[in-house]
Amino acid sequence: KAAVRGKNYRLGDADGLYVLVVAKSGNKLWRLDYRFEGVRQTMSFGKYPHVTLKMAREQKDHARRLLASGQNPIVERRTRRAEFSMKNRHSFEAIAREWFEARKPQWKENHASRILMRLENDVFPRLGRRPIHEISAVDVLKVLNPVVKRGAVETAHRILSNISQINRYAVTHQLVDQDVTRDLRGALPSPAKQHYPTITDPADVGALLRAIEDFRGYEITRQALRLAPLVFVRPGELRGADWAEFDLEVGEWKIPAERMKGKKAHLVPLAPQALEVLNELKLISGRGRLLFPGARTLDRPISDNTLNAALRRMGYTKDEMVAHGFRAMASTLLNEKGWSPDVIERQLAHVERNGVRAAYNHADYLEKRREMMQWWADYLDGLRGFGLAPTVNVENRLLNGPSAQVAG
Repeated sequence: KAAVRGKNYRLGDADGLYVLVVAKSGNKLWRLDYRFEGVRQTMSFGKYPHVTLKMAREQKDHARRLLASGQNPIVERRTRRAEFSMKNRHSFEAIAREWFEARKPQWKENHASRILMRLENDVFPRLGRRPIHEISAVDVLKVLNPVVKRGAVETAHRILSNISQINRYAVTHQLVDQDVTRDLRGALPSPAKQHYPTITDPADVGALLRAIEDFRGYEITRQALRLAPLVFVRPGELRGADWAEFDLEVGEWKIPAERMKGKKAHLVPLAPQALEVLNELKLISGRGRLLFPGARTLDRPISDNTLNAALRRMGYTKDEMVAHGFRAMASTLLNEKGWSPDVIERQLAHVERNGVRAAYNHADYLEKRREMMQWWADYLDGLRGFGLAPTVNVENRLLNGPSAQVAG
């Protein structure tokens, strides 16, 4: 209850321990005065009431014992803090954050945010303060098991991958000898395959396409929905499209590697129907950099939820259709109609894990993909009711697609 006065004053305890009551702020600070080798020194123990009288007396007694043994308690505390700091510098959290900052420029903002959130929520509370070289495979498994038990198997796999990357980063900086997660291969259950909700019944696809034509919202959003089924790229690749990526005369869209999930440049052949949408869009957003700028600023694209929100307004629930579903729609129907899986997968920009098949680069399939994208655009026109369904030459049947006319 010591009152604040016009200047600092002390409240003494014993053996050099006292409280310094600070003028103006009223802070009450524990101090210890003592002499070491004939020189008077003052040591601080923190602020009351965060440091209680009992705690302050314990620190004072420890300091007096050090003095009795010939040690300066201030120097001893500095040494102890330096040792802790050095140890903490090599903690798992410190190394993980160093790895994160080094890799962050290579990632999209949303991807980086998800990685950091997983580390902060599930990993740092258990492993963060521990020196990285002391962490074993069993320790990592103790982090992963609770994640699996709550049903987030896919998240557990991603966390394991992140911890592995952090360990390999530590190996390259000679902080650990090996990646301990390599002993955990097969330790986690396989994640259930997730399929994006989509529409594949031809009649329902036609109804969706007509609903998009009739959409009465932000015109930029409508044009994005019109283009999405014609190119079936990932939603992030679509909404971030830049006019500089397009050659409308040649009929190609070259998406740079930094905007692709697999960090490999991707080429999208554009059918006349896609070019028609782009030419209409050019009148709206052609003066800017982005095809699909947001309503509030021309410097940022529409949000990742814009297309899904538009689908909800059109009456499609999240369990029926999402923006990513245009890819599954195209993949399903193109496969059903007999198009070569290799051509479809290349157009979907899926990473080829088979070494022999991966030897084919995107140019090897380009002409076949042009034919497929034209057929697909004509097919969608037929479903929408804008024309007859397309046919494909018999000679292209084995590699390129169907040989018979497909009814709209």
